[in-house]
This record gives sequence, C-alpha cells and structure tokens, in this order.
Amino acid sequence: MTAARAPLPHTELAGLLTEAAHRVSGILTAEYPTAADRSYLHPVLGPLSAGPQVVGKLNENFEEFIAAEPRPTTPAGLFALASYASALGWLTESFTELTASVDQICTRVGIPVEPRAPGVVASDGAAEGNAFDFAFSAQELAAIRTAAETAGLAPDDYVEVLSLSLLAASRIADACMEISDGLLEDAAYVLDEATDHVRLGDGPGSLPSLVRSLLARMETAK
Repeated sequence: MTAARAPLPHTELAGLLTEAAHRVSGILTAEYPTAADRSYLHPVLGPLSAGPQVVGKLNENFEEFIAAEPRPTTPAGLFALASYASALGWLTESFTELTASVDQICTRVGIPVEPRAPGVVASDGAAEGNAFDFAFSAQELAAIRTAAETAGLAPDDYVEVLSLSLLAASRIADACMEISDGLLEDAAYVLDEATDHVRLGDGPGSLPSLVRSLLARMETAK
C-alpha cells in the first residue's frame, strides 16, 4: 500500500500561486511579429499567441497539484486550490472572449467596403455623425492613410478595426492584471500564515482574493 503523501507546505503552495501569477503577467509583454497588411491586429497578437501556452501550462501544473496532494483537506491546501482554480477558469474565459473579438475583427475586414471618393478620411466627415470622434494631427492622418492603404482598407474602416483591437487588448490586459495580482495576494496570505488556520468559512472575507473578485464580477453582471 502506498503511503499517503503529506500535505504540501505553505512555501510550496505560495510558490505555486506565485509562479502562476508571473506566467499570467508575462502575457502582457508578449510580442508577436505582425505583417504590415495586418497592422490593426498588432495590439492583440502578442496576448493571443502567448495565452494558450500559459493556460496549458497552468492547467498542467494544476493537475500536478491535485496529484501531489489528492483531495486537499488542509485549510491552506483548499485555499490555494480555490485560488488556482479561479485563476485558471478566469483566464480561460478571458481568452475565449479575446478569440471571439479577434474573429469579429477578421470578419469585419472581410466585408467589402462601400466605394469612397479618393483621399476621403472619415475624420474629415465627422459632421455627418457616422465617423469616429478622434482628433488626429496631420501626421497621424498621414500614418492612418498609409497603414489603411497597406491593409487594403478605407481609413475609417482601418480606425474602426484598430479600435476594436485596442479594446480587446485592454480587456485581456485588465483581466491578466487582476488575475496576477489576486494570485500574488493569495500567495502572500498563505505564506504569512504561521499555522494552517487560513481563512475558510461562509463570509466573503474568508475566501481567496480571486474567488471574491469573481463573485463581485458575477454580482455586477446581474
């Protein structure tokens, strides 16, 4: 009969959460070469390329965590398990949303644009009420025209898809920061506990930071 493994010490539990936090935060600085004719996708290609690898590694480590300490029963083990599972689920959901946003952008650029007079930029027609409200300098307008021409898009369409790309990049960045910060907060709590009496109970203050963040998001979404 195989002897039961001893529960993981607090240092290893905190290390597991800290490593996950660093992997998630690394998504924010990921780079991916972008072709000139797809420059509007540059803001999202780095996270989009790095995300699946991070999710896969976190899932692998999570399975190893479960195998190393089957059915964690100590408060510290359950606390770390809840935090890690929340991080993995949140990150997976965020990348599903990012992928959907990128699909939307790709679909948008595949739709034929209506004919426009040569040299017309949407910002020049803002009075019509259908254009974007950004105030571009002459230099910025020239750069937009050049990038749009390279991408085979009208300038206002280029700005539209670039805006969608920037919005998607901002959302995944916010999610990664929240997840990373929550993991680090939970790791610090587990590590600072001299005993195994971490907070477990019915109140919101007894849950890991990531679990409380997820509950708050669900409440806001109602």
